[in-house]
Amino acid sequence: MAKMNFGGVVETVTTREEFPLEKAREVLKNETIAVLGYGVQGPGQALNLKDNGFNVIVGQRQGKTYEKAVADGWVPGETLFSIEEAAKRGTIVMCLLSDAAVLDVWPRIKSDLTDGKALYFSHGFAITWPDRTGVVPPKDIDVIMVAPKGSGTSLRRLFLEGRGINSSFAIYQDYTGKALERTLALGIGIGSGYMFETTFEREAVSDLTGERGSLMGAIQGLFLAQYEVLRENGHTPSEAFNETVEELTQSLMPLFAEKGMDWMYANCSTTAQRGALDWMTPFHDAIKPVMKKLYESVKTGNEAQISIDSNSKPDYRENLEKELKALRESEMWQAGAVVRQLRPENA
Repeated sequence: MAKMNFGGVVETVTTREEFPLEKAREVLKNETIAVLGYGVQGPGQALNLKDNGFNVIVGQRQGKTYEKAVADGWVPGETLFSIEEAAKRGTIVMCLLSDAAVLDVWPRIKSDLTDGKALYFSHGFAITWPDRTGVVPPKDIDVIMVAPKGSGTSLRRLFLEGRGINSSFAIYQDYTGKALERTLALGIGIGSGYMFETTFEREAVSDLTGERGSLMGAIQGLFLAQYEVLRENGHTPSEAFNETVEELTQSLMPLFAEKGMDWMYANCSTTAQRGALDWMTPFHDAIKPVMKKLYESVKTGNEAQISIDSNSKPDYRENLEKELKALRESEMWQAGAVVRQLRPENA
């Protein structure tokens, strides 16, 4: 593992050059990797591992997702099993179920986590708040994590493009003395571009904060606030959407993704530069108290409990669809649907 300077702070990272795929295959050559759950992260990680030459099986309950696994080439009774059977067969059990599903399944799989096995997560949720989740691993197994910094869909797409996605990794419990090499091998196997070290708790807290903050929750709130102000002052839906969302996602985000915010500012008009530099501080000062409140809610486990309580309700999917339908049918995102149709590549 290499030491790299991130803005003045030295961190440990692992790259493909340091831990090549051939080494990963050697480390895991005698392992059976059981991927539990074929929903969000499961397909990408399972298929990437399979394509990279590892011995992989999938555990999924019957239903539409099971049928998707069959369509993807997993063979019932050979490489596709029930969740419980896959956990029994695997020497590395990759728990890629939703957080709510982990709570339901845990009592049925924990007895299959026998001496020397590894329990793998891609999210620190279940381990970080055991008083709320009930997930307390046996002492005679490794407990490890690789958390891709993106969706399972992105993980698979970038893998097929010959690229990769950065991931964090953590060791919670090293019983065998091989937990680190197992973790790094799995991270390379699923297609990580590079991996940086964290802990289960830091990953869980930062992930929940990010989802509720700049990655998803806050950005929708910001978009809607600006869109509403423009509309309330006579701007048309197409103009309001283009100035709020379309220009950001299609023009500006690629610029600062490529070379940083300063470079994006430097490549905008002088009017835009001045406005951005003048207004970034008022926005920071207004938003930071909300971010502090959010972080505290995550850190104390309050957000975890809200998620557990909500996702455990029998009508969760029905209520979720109502909320998403309202979002989808809002004027802003209906305008967005038309704007997307008008992109040159969709003409």
